[in-house]
Amino acid sequence: MLDKGSSQLSPAVQRIVRSFRWYGWASFWIQLILAVVSSLTLLFSSVLINFQTTSDVPRDNPGAGIGLALAGLGLLALYGGAYWAFRYTRLSRQLRSPTSETRPRPSDVTRSLRIGIIVNMAGMFLTLLGGEALIGALVSKALSQPQGGAAIFERITQAIQPLDIWVIQANINIALAHFFGIAISLWLVQIMGRQ
Repeated sequence: MLDKGSSQLSPAVQRIVRSFRWYGWASFWIQLILAVVSSLTLLFSSVLINFQTTSDVPRDNPGAGIGLALAGLGLLALYGGAYWAFRYTRLSRQLRSPTSETRPRPSDVTRSLRIGIIVNMAGMFLTLLGGEALIGALVSKALSQPQGGAAIFERITQAIQPLDIWVIQANINIALAHFFGIAISLWLVQIMGRQ
């Protein structure tokens, strides 16, 4: 709800305040939920990959290391994007100020939106690079699998594991969350332009 001081604001500013509050919270929760799910998936996958690497069975997956590292960097950027979306909700409170001296300037609001877009674009880029490396590792494993029934026992360590697919799913979740962050920030830029 808008407070009594907000009723003195112009309808355009009230619309911007509401938009920043609602879309900021939506962006924050979408990014945070997908970040937590992806964090748990990547953490679990990393532990299992390290366990399988140190056990008796060697795990040959050359692209997975760099892919996991890039996905991890994309995940860190996702937490940054979620924080920035939370800042949109705080910006909404500042915009409700009844005096124009304490209210942020439109250029400050636009700069904040630009930073949010840049954080999510950088995170999406890192995540997509990580996805390329992970998919490349999966394709390599798929192509190196032996053909025929008797040859299947020769290189069982090269089989595509469900864990490999889980890492891809986590990577896609991170990219999807960055997409939502970018889309909502661009929508808020559009709303700012309509005032």
